[in-house]
Amino acid sequence: MNLLKTILSTSVFAIASVALHAQLPAKVESFPVRDVRLTASPFKHAEDMDIRYLLGIDPDRLLAPYLKEAGLSPKAENYTNWENTGLDGHIGGHYLSALSYMYAATGNKEIKARLDYMISELKRCQDAAGDGYLCGVPNGRKMWKEIEEGNIRASGFGLNDRWVPLYNIHKIYAGLRDATLQTDSREAKEMLVKLTDWMIRLVSKLSDEQIQDMLRSEHGGLNETFADVAAITGNKRYLKLAHQFSHHTVLQPLLRQEDKLTGMHANTQIPKVIGFKRIADLEGNRDWSEAARYFWETVVNHRSITIGGNSVREHFHPADDFSSMLTSEQGPETCNTYNMLRLTKMLYETSADVHFMDYYERALYNHILSTQDPVQGGFVYFTPMRAGHYRVYSQPQTSFWCCVGSGMENHARYGEMIYGHKDNNLYVNLFIPSTLRWGDTQIEQQTAFPDEEGSTLVISPEKGKKEFTLLFRIPEWTKPEALRLSVNGKRQNVRVKEGYVSLNRTWSKGDKVRLELPMHLRAIALPDGSANYSILYGPIVLAARLGKQNQDGMFADDSRGGHIAAGPRLPLQ
Repeated sequence: MNLLKTILSTSVFAIASVALHAQLPAKVESFPVRDVRLTASPFKHAEDMDIRYLLGIDPDRLLAPYLKEAGLSPKAENYTNWENTGLDGHIGGHYLSALSYMYAATGNKEIKARLDYMISELKRCQDAAGDGYLCGVPNGRKMWKEIEEGNIRASGFGLNDRWVPLYNIHKIYAGLRDATLQTDSREAKEMLVKLTDWMIRLVSKLSDEQIQDMLRSEHGGLNETFADVAAITGNKRYLKLAHQFSHHTVLQPLLRQEDKLTGMHANTQIPKVIGFKRIADLEGNRDWSEAARYFWETVVNHRSITIGGNSVREHFHPADDFSSMLTSEQGPETCNTYNMLRLTKMLYETSADVHFMDYYERALYNHILSTQDPVQGGFVYFTPMRAGHYRVYSQPQTSFWCCVGSGMENHARYGEMIYGHKDNNLYVNLFIPSTLRWGDTQIEQQTAFPDEEGSTLVISPEKGKKEFTLLFRIPEWTKPEALRLSVNGKRQNVRVKEGYVSLNRTWSKGDKVRLELPMHLRAIALPDGSANYSILYGPIVLAARLGKQNQDGMFADDSRGGHIAAGPRLPLQ
């Protein structure tokens, strides 16, 4: 049985280490995606499909909102859907991030040419603005001037009569950040710093209370990107800005380890917590780091289902009642899991706790990988948990939801958590066919997991021999006593410590390490204690196809609700 078919229908160079404060030390460092190349597997297929999707988009239509705001003539009209109804420009920022990751992950020259074009056109917009401003919010200048003067009218999805402009501008901040870190673009770095300086001037006359009032409006992960600018430049004033954009309505209950999430818009909160963790790591702030960990544990252990997703109709439902999850066609949102994986990565790196990787694996295989159609391409907004229902996939010329933006990025980032390293230790965390370049050593992982219950590493030091410790993650779904580990066919003693089995030796070119990981069936109940279960084999949540009839709008048009699978719903009994 091909298990994956049943579910399918951080940087090129490290952020500069800055002595802003005593930083939280990384216990495991993930490899930048440029050091990892995927080989034949469903993950590689998803990466290839994503390249096709990225190249199928007209960059001039994504750039149109930015050119209009800069007073320049657009070369094409805006795309439709969310891109011309108030959230104009948000996909342009995601697109920049996706191109940056994809070029780093593959070296694809067409992707690099598209990235260079995007940066050059965005730079033209910023230069025309003259003050560092770069955004696609329609008639944004008038709105930003009101905010600068203290005239703030905020609501959950609005700010001064615009659709979440802070969320919108965060996407271009993040895009420039990713272009800086993934591709070493000096132009992107200069643009990022100029845009951040513009924001400092914008809020310079506002009180902390006024800024907190403004943050009632969804604002993405602005605190994270400003902290990243602080790390990139070594300038403390950007860390001050990151603090100013940290929403205390969300932070304070987390510091007290109180779950106040019920009813809140889920993906509004997750990026804020990513920012809390990023600031904590730069400052060595263990209280904020623990707040982020508490949020993660609350969401993963009490508010998520087995595929790794959370929320119904975009909001956190009561933790003790998952009934809406089982009946709604608007189940877990892809953006939420995208951001939960980003938070998971950060928490794992400063703890080396394998429980983070167990969640990461399950969410990656069962949610993220499955949100791209493997034949036609396209990305999913909602994954209904309602039995027998279906999902809607985006199309390159019609669909510009938030989950299209994060979806473009998802399938370019598969390489970033397969392996990790610290000092002379190499960690193997995910069983995905790939090659790794680690200094002067190449590692090739050969596996058909999860159809194969194990994985083989081929180790090839350039200089013939190299001594290091190899650590395999032992997943929570296997039985340690059933493990089998061998080197060049010779059985090795197995001892599991802190979730890893380790092997230290001087490795020779062509050494083969084989780890066998027996899988078994198990049932996992919903967190609310109700008599509802998922059946898993290893990390894979099993599912069955129930036919293809009445899947209305399975490939979305450009209507406002085109991302919702609104066709007939089968009876639950």
